[in-house]
Order: sequence, then structure tokens, then C-alpha cells
Amino acid sequence: LGYGLPHADLIQEGNVGLMKAVKRFDPTRGVRLVSFAIHWIKAEIHEYIVRNWRLVKIATTKAQRKLFFNLRGMKHDSATLQGDEVLAVAKQLGVKPEEVREMETRLSGHDVALDAGPDDDEERFAPIAYLADPHAEPSEVLAEQQLARLQDRGLHDALASLDERSRAIVSRRWLSEGDAATLHELAAEYGVSAERIRQIEAKAMQKMRTQLAAFA
Repeated sequence: LGYGLPHADLIQEGNVGLMKAVKRFDPTRGVRLVSFAIHWIKAEIHEYIVRNWRLVKIATTKAQRKLFFNLRGMKHDSATLQGDEVLAVAKQLGVKPEEVREMETRLSGHDVALDAGPDDDEERFAPIAYLADPHAEPSEVLAEQQLARLQDRGLHDALASLDERSRAIVSRRWLSEGDAATLHELAAEYGVSAERIRQIEAKAMQKMRTQLAAFA
């Protein structure tokens, strides 16, 4: 009840756990139903609490769930845990100290709407107003556009440096929007062997690499 969730919902989740226990119970194993059911009832209630305590699920790993259900009770007051206290909690629960600090930060925080609601004050700034997107920074966008133009121009110039047959072979092998032509298809079209087409292609690609390196 200390997690602020409806009492009736917790009971209902416990009932779900009880039904799962009854379904899976095997009386031939010599274990009482009540002992078996306690595990399932607690598991369902705990899962409901973790799933609904915050809008964003706060504990996903086994260590995080252990900290979520034990950390608040192990703290003597509301103050932030100090170094020795963090190490003591981590040792007692068998988790890493950094996981203790991470969960303490999560427990002390609260859900924040990314965008302001329709009823919020017009002067109120929601996180969406100040959270930066590094990919949308104007200089980064301009640099990416310039690089794309340079690459396109460099490829165009590299292709233009080839003779007509080599350019056609490279284009149909690597720049075709549909299915790429095979060596044997090109060999039949130009009346040469597939090995000769491969040699022409390799020589053309090497020349293009040299041209692109000089362009860059």
C-alpha cells in the first residue's frame, strides 16, 4: 500500500497470481498449495506495482527490481545515500554500487510531460522547448548537405573520367536501380568473356577510387 496504488487493484492482481498458482500446482510434489501460491501472488502484485508506479517503467532487470522493493526501506531517512551507505546497500543486496545510485535517482524523480498540456501556462517551458537534438543543429545540417553534394559531384566526375564501355559496365553493375547486371549478361552483350568484363570493371573501379581520393 505504500506505493500509492489502489488497494482493490492490488487484491485483484493477487487473485490473478492465485489462479496461476492453482493452474500450475502439482500436489504430487509434497508442497502445500499455500506455500506454492505465495510466490505467484507476490510476483503478480510486484509486477503490477513496477508496471504502474510510474508512467515509465522504473525497474526492468532483476537487480533493479530488488533495489526498487528494498531501497526505500533500507534508507534511514530521506537524505541521499553517502559513499559508505551505498557500498553497504550494494553488498547486502548483491548488486553494484552504481546500480544503487541509479535506482536512488529514479526513485527521487518523477514523471515529466515532454510537451506542455493545453491547460498549461503559456509562459511555462516544457522539456521539448529546451531538449536539443544534435542532428538538427543548423551547422550540422548544412555540413551534411554539403557533404552529400560533394559526394554526388565527385561520383559524377569519377564516372565521367571512364570510357563509354567502362562507364556502362560500372553503372549497370553497381548503380542500377533495378537488378544489377551479371558478368555473364554483360559478356554476352559485348561479345567478350566474363573474365574480361571483370577485368574492365576492376580497372574502372580502381580509376574511380583514385579520382574520388583526389576530389576529396
